[in-house]
Amino acid sequence: MSPIISSATEYVVGSDDGWKLGVKYDDWAKDKQFFVGDTLVFKYKSGAHNVYKVTGDEFKSCTVPSNNSLGSFTGNDTIKLATAGTKWYICGISGHCDGGMKLKITVLDGAPAPAPSAASTLFSKATGFHALLGMIFAIAAVIMV
Repeated sequence: MSPIISSATEYVVGSDDGWKLGVKYDDWAKDKQFFVGDTLVFKYKSGAHNVYKVTGDEFKSCTVPSNNSLGSFTGNDTIKLATAGTKWYICGISGHCDGGMKLKITVLDGAPAPAPSAASTLFSKATGFHALLGMIFAIAAVIMV
């Protein structure tokens, strides 16, 4: 059995749109699976927006934490997903969270199963072929005797 190899994924929140008003972050996140070890990158114009990691209640009410150390302000903020569970992020600029600048994701423990390699797929097909070939030779040997 070969070891499981996992690789973390870096997600730019909002993809090409980045972190700004007018992006539907629920739609952006809905087809993605986030795992422990993955990274979120929030890209925006510094000073125009920011990112706060918040609780579920703060997310629902768009309440910005009073502790600024929970915020990121660089315009290229990287957040490593270190634990499984639901995570909530908002923009703390007045009116932005209410305007849709909020992201809720679920982070899963573990990594996705790797896709089968071409070599293992080829081997499984070759094994079936070899078994069929062996049966044909066995039948031919019985008939010739």
